Amino acid sequence: MARVKRGVTSHARHKKVLKASKGFVGRSSTNYRIALERLEKSLQYAYRDRRVKKREFRGLWIQRINAAVREHGLTYSRFIFGLQKAGIEMDRKVLAAIAYDDAASFAEIVRKVQAALA
Repeated sequence: MARVKRGVTSHARHKKVLKASKGFVGRSSTNYRIALERLEKSLQYAYRDRRVKKREFRGLWIQRINAAVREHGLTYSRFIFGLQKAGIEMDRKVLAAIAYDDAASFAEIVRKVQAALA
């Protein structure tokens, strides 16, 4: 039986890894063995950070809402409690967008919350 030469498949695999590691610093983008390690690590970071991104955005929305609400003499926690009491069901993403883009509409929401808290 004829022997099988494996150069084509391994070359293709190496090429795939080196293409994916393009842009890495130093030998991480040119040396196959190091590039493979860095690529595996980068994929772990990517998986983890897709979840971390959601956490960070929620924190940003809370900061924006808190800053906008304090201009009207409320704190963030009292505002969220007042939203529940007033029966306003808006998530933090939408509230932060309104506070950032449309101050008049947000002032109206704050007024309704203050009425519910009173």
